[in-house]
Amino acid sequence: MTRSIKILIYLVIYLTSSLGKLKRVSQLEQSGKKIEKDKIVNETVSKWAKAIVRLSGSRVSVQGQENIPSERAVVFVSNHQSNFDIPILLGCIDKPKAFIAKIELKKLPVISSWMEKMGCIFMDRNDARQSLKSISSGSENVKKGYSMVIFPEGTRSEDGKLREFKPGSLKLATKAKAPIVPVTIIGSKDIMLKGKLSVYPSDVRIVISKPIYTDELSKEDEKNLGDIVRGEILKNLGQSQEA
Repeated sequence: MTRSIKILIYLVIYLTSSLGKLKRVSQLEQSGKKIEKDKIVNETVSKWAKAIVRLSGSRVSVQGQENIPSERAVVFVSNHQSNFDIPILLGCIDKPKAFIAKIELKKLPVISSWMEKMGCIFMDRNDARQSLKSISSGSENVKKGYSMVIFPEGTRSEDGKLREFKPGSLKLATKAKAPIVPVTIIGSKDIMLKGKLSVYPSDVRIVISKPIYTDELSKEDEKNLGDIVRGEILKNLGQSQEA
């Protein structure tokens, strides 16, 4: 529990001290100073994320960083094992990004404000109409040059086995005609078990696969896109299609 307490104390102190910076970001946003605003947001969030991972005692290695297109926004499609997946991806993948996040996170003070400034989209998984609207909003973000992360399983996997993708989960990428970058997270489930508060150190590995350019797909490949991306992540996890 000691690591959990350290992380909680850090979050309270860091988020409280970030209120002035958050106000500055809002002012820049209102003034139309997008580049300066984005720079502050990305630096602040990256610093927070790296500190959280460090305080967990975990070590993260990244394979395939060179596979990320540098000249355009992408959609990272990742498996989901732990609450730590978000800080791991924010702190360890070298490209600014936002998330499609569950709507419950919108209730978190300060954190939700930073998420909004990042460009995160909050999705209510129990409201089909709102979910479609969230996908459209995320697609528009990508068109504007902001990379997004989606967890197409829709929830965390307790045992680390990759679940089936939710129907339509990759439409965000296809609507924006953006490259999909499959991301496999291995070992994060051991940091914090689902439903538990205790934090344990773990050796985490991120595998970044080669991009899939959705604007170059045949109709058949686009139809099977979910299976293609899921198969890539399964391969990196060492799991079979039946997993």
